[in-house]
Amino acid sequence: MINVLEKVLVRKEKAMPAVKPGSKDLLKDKRVVEEIQRHLWIESEKAGYDIGFEKAAEDWLKRFSGEWIKYHLSQENSKSRRKA
Repeated sequence: MINVLEKVLVRKEKAMPAVKPGSKDLLKDKRVVEEIQRHLWIESEKAGYDIGFEKAAEDWLKRFSGEWIKYHLSQENSKSRRKA
């Protein structure tokens, strides 16, 4: 599954500057895969057929990854500041 994400991300990095800084981390984050799987289910239900993981990953990365990174990185940064 990670190999598919790597292929999709490499193709999308140029079009998605917001993802580029966290691209390697995104591929390792289990939460991202879970979000893409959820997106796959929702979009497949809308389409009436299984759109496939790769298409769901491309769409999620294009539409939602930038905001996902902002939200989760800000949460993690605020937690680490509280510990310091």
